Order: sequence, then structure tokens, then C-alpha cells
Amino acid sequence: MLFMLQFALWLGLEHQWTKPLLLAHLGLFLVWQPLWRKETKLSWGNSIFILAISLAALAWLNWWVMAFWVSGLFALVGGRVFNYVSRWQRAYHLLLMAYLLAVLLLFITPYLLNLPAFEDVTSNILNLVLPLLLVIMAVLPLERESSDNVHAVDFIYVLLLFTLLTLLVLGALSFMTLGKVSYLEALLRTLFMLGIALTVLGILWNPRMGFSGLQVSFSRYVLSIGTPLEEWLKQIASAAQQEQNPATFLTRATAYLAEMPSISGLSWASEEGHGTLGASSPYRIELCEDDLMMTLFTRQAISPTVMLHMRLLVQLLGYFYQAKRREQRLREMTRQQVIYETGARLTHDLKNMLQSLFALTSVAQHDSAKAQPILKNQLPVLTQRIESLLTKLKAPGEASEESQMSLANWWETVRQRHQHRDIEWISEGISSAPIPAPMFDCVIDNLLENASNKRLREPGIRITVYMGVDPLCLEVSDTGSAVSEGVVGSLLHTVVQSEDGLGVGLYQAARWAQQMGYRLILLENQDGNVRFIMTAIK
Repeated sequence: MLFMLQFALWLGLEHQWTKPLLLAHLGLFLVWQPLWRKETKLSWGNSIFILAISLAALAWLNWWVMAFWVSGLFALVGGRVFNYVSRWQRAYHLLLMAYLLAVLLLFITPYLLNLPAFEDVTSNILNLVLPLLLVIMAVLPLERESSDNVHAVDFIYVLLLFTLLTLLVLGALSFMTLGKVSYLEALLRTLFMLGIALTVLGILWNPRMGFSGLQVSFSRYVLSIGTPLEEWLKQIASAAQQEQNPATFLTRATAYLAEMPSISGLSWASEEGHGTLGASSPYRIELCEDDLMMTLFTRQAISPTVMLHMRLLVQLLGYFYQAKRREQRLREMTRQQVIYETGARLTHDLKNMLQSLFALTSVAQHDSAKAQPILKNQLPVLTQRIESLLTKLKAPGEASEESQMSLANWWETVRQRHQHRDIEWISEGISSAPIPAPMFDCVIDNLLENASNKRLREPGIRITVYMGVDPLCLEVSDTGSAVSEGVVGSLLHTVVQSEDGLGVGLYQAARWAQQMGYRLILLENQDGNVRFIMTAIK
């Protein structure tokens, strides 16, 4: 491409072979150009447009057109030179920039400004310096770069370099016209002023001495508010807060995505369903995020940068969608956990009530006269507990709503319920403060049942229940053997092996107590002194 340009400059713009050489130069430029990927197919419209522009430039060919074209080539090369990692590729493109800059400033511009005094200089440059640069570029080692780096062009750099080069040429022309100085002096003056301006901008770019810096203002301009991406992010964030169902959220989010300017339509499919929005087009992008399959239809062919942009949007949508699915699974697991805990708790309540009823019927069988007052006092209590149990079975999610009872009434009721057992009851100033009676019943019944079962294995042990008021505490102790070392670490924290049941009674009681603002712990664990205590959490 550069050799074709060099031959055309050798011949001059008036020669009959110049325009064919420049047309071949333009054709080779299309092969080299960094704007489109090589695998991209140009449409007929783009091809006709490029051909028309090329023929129009050749028809009105002059030194101004050549200056504009070489400046554009210089800006394109400079806009991608910093993307190369390898040393030789960067050196190659720096020499290419030097060649184009020499052609523009030391050959084309003197002809443009009609400076006959520079004919010897320009001819020497054209015949010696520029061919030498081309030869050096041709013999440099070849290093391959990744395709992403090769095709990357920073259009901000391109625009900046083109503007600086234009200012350099026009500034030299202004100094020559107004200052009546030579071309080289005008060129040096312009370079000096541009250097001062760039130095001042570099100083003002970063914040110094209380000045916020131009970098902040420029970033605020580039990251302007109100872009389609930001509006879509606001909409999808709002939908994520309002919608709990994943399918409904996905429907709203895809509707917002279909409103993006570059998207004409889309279709999606997932485990929650499928849908289609907008109109299809020949340009489609198929993206997948976990189980979410999405096809985007664009209004025109898109570049790799926009492809990455679309992929980012779909990934963000997929993350929100998967988060909604996880939230739904967590809600289902929470509900199942509530049902499980309620069922386990009610199972133990039912077991305790059946054990109490079994104890009452045993007393009635052996001593009916003694059992009659006990049955008279305990049957209403058992009836009330059965009614409460049936209510919780009908509405498991409302099992946490506990009925309140005064501490004095509860203490008297629990003493009467267990009066047939040989238990020592100790209290200090029982008050009438309200307590969650079902939770207290669950704790005391499980603790007394475990202690009574231990008494069956170890006859003669003493069981004591102590009730304190300030601070509120409930203690159950026995003089039996200590809890084994293999069980004590897991007791009250998880399900343990049990000789008399399922091993979940104390675990459920401890969790229930914690939910109600109390703490159940094993305070003492020694042979002859095993003591459980429940206190309010401060």
C-alpha cells in the first residue's frame, strides 16, 4: 500500500499513471484497513459507497485531498499503535507514522503551499529518506499479534491525532501568511505552541492544589447520565425489587431489553417458560446464560465491541434471573423448614401429652379415689393443649404466634400436671409476668421426661425444678450420671442419638426457646449433678 503511494508521489499528481496507482493504493488500503474485521462481508450498499467516494476523490485529486488522506492514515495508525504488545510490531508502526508524517510535512505541504525553494529538499526526501524508511520497515522481524489487538482502534486517539495534525498544517500556514516567515520557522513555531498547549493540558488533567482536574469533567462527560444502558439498568433493578416470581421478572426484563435502540426483537427460553418480542431480522445473536437461552435480533450487523456489550447485558439479566430463582427456592425451603420444625415440635407436644395421659390413666387404674381430683384438674389442661395442637396443625406457618400466660398460673399448672411424679419444686417469688406458655411447656416436659427416663435406668436419683424471677430462669437438675462426652458437644445444637426416642426433643426445645428470646443450655454436667437452665437473652 505504501509503495503504491510512493510511486504515485514519484510520478506527480499530473501524471497519467498516478490515478491508477492511487486506486490500487485504495484497494490495498481496504485489505489492510483496521475498521472492519477480515471475515466481515461488506454489503452492496457499503461497497458502492466506498467505490463512489474513491472515484470522487480521484476525480478531484489535488494536494489538499492528498494532505487530508495522509493525515487520516497517520491518525488510523496512531490510534492502534499503543495496542501492540510486541516490540517489533510497535517499532514497525512507529516507523510507519514517521513515514506518513514526513510525507505530509516535508513533501505534500510544501507543494500545497507552493514553496519552490523546497523542491530540492522534497526531491531528496522522496528519493532517499522515504524509500529508506520503507526498506527498513520491510526487513523488520514479523511478529503475530492476537486478533483482538490487531483490529483494535481507539477512535478518540484517531480523532485527537487527526486534529493535532490538521492544526499543525494550518498553524504553519497561518504563521507564514500573517508573520511572513519561512515554512520551517512557521512549522517550528506551531510545534512549539502545540507542545505548550499539550503540556498545560497534561498539568490540568490531574487534580493539583485543590483543582479537581479535567479528568473528572471528561469522565463525567463520557459517562453521561441518561444512556439506554443506564435506563435499562434502572428498569431491571426496579423489576427485581417488585417481582418475586422468576417467570414474571424475566418477562418484564426482556420487555425492557427489547426497547434498546439497536435491538429489533428477541426470543428467550428457560425452565420458567419462553417468549418472543419484537420483529426478527437477518442479524441475530444467540447467547446462553446457564439455562436461559436468548436470541437477539439487531437492526444491522454489529461490531465485536457491540457484541461484547450485548453479551454483558444478557449476563446481567441472567444473574438477576438466577438470583430470583434462588430466592424462590429459599422461600420454598424456608416454608418446608417451618413445616418441619412445627411438625417436629407438635410431635413432641403430642408425645408429652400422651405420656401425661398415660400417667393419669395408670394412677386411675391403681387408685381411683386418688386419681379423681387429679383427672378433674388435668383434663381441662390436656383439652386446651389438644385444641392448641389442632390449631397449629391447620396453620403451620402461624405456629410461632404463641399464647401468653402469667408465670404464676403456668407454674401452678405445670406442678399439678406432674404431681404424680416424685419431683422437688422450688420457687422464689413467682410473679404474674406474661410468658410464652407453649414454649415453656415444651422445654419443661422434655427436660422432665428425659430425667424420668434416666430414673428408670438409675433408680433413686432426685429430680429438682427451680424457678427464679429476677432474673427469670428455669432450672431442671438431677443427681444421675453425666451426659456422655460423645453427646454433650452436639446436645441442644443438632439431632443426637437417643436411647428413649428420636433424639430431637431437646434440639427442638432449644431452637424454639431461641426464637422466643430465651437460651437453653447445659450448665452442669457431672455425675450426681446434671443441670439444665433456661434464661432470657438480654
